[in-house]
Amino acid sequence: MKHYLSTLAIAASFVFAGAASAQTDRDAGKVQKDRIEADYKAGKERCKQQKDNAKDICEAEVKGRQDIAKAEMDAQQKPGAASEAKLRTVRAEAAYEVAKEKCDDLKDNAKNACEKDAKATMVSAKADAKAAKTTTEARADARDDKADAQYTAARAKCEAMSGNGKDTCMADAKKRFNKM
Repeated sequence: MKHYLSTLAIAASFVFAGAASAQTDRDAGKVQKDRIEADYKAGKERCKQQKDNAKDICEAEVKGRQDIAKAEMDAQQKPGAASEAKLRTVRAEAAYEVAKEKCDDLKDNAKNACEKDAKATMVSAKADAKAAKTTTEARADARDDKADAQYTAARAKCEAMSGNGKDTCMADAKKRFNKM
């Protein structure tokens, strides 16, 4: 009975620790969001001091930094290929918006060429982000396929055994390839 109570107490402490950890993660996320918003507002205030296109460029830079910070926060909270691809895409779009504003200082053909160059750079960066995501997913699939093939081979070796050795071999193979 004493063992049962101590086990129950330990299990309860893990539940509460997990809940506290989840709350801490939420609090940290809120603090990070608040910091991003404060940085954005401070940046917007700095931009008010500028005039004409310099103000537009400043505002595009501030908005881009905010978008990138949000995407980085998402990538930290949900790591993976999709989050990294989204982050790369957001960076490309932010750079494009700034470049587009900088092109407004130019005239006629120079402005047109600048805008097309900015667009080409963004499209290229987005394509790179998509390719990186695809490559990462392909690597994960290949790693899983290799592990499955190795597990099948290990199982076949174990099948050739008998008795306790076979059971031990199968347990080891399951453990090694996370098939439990």
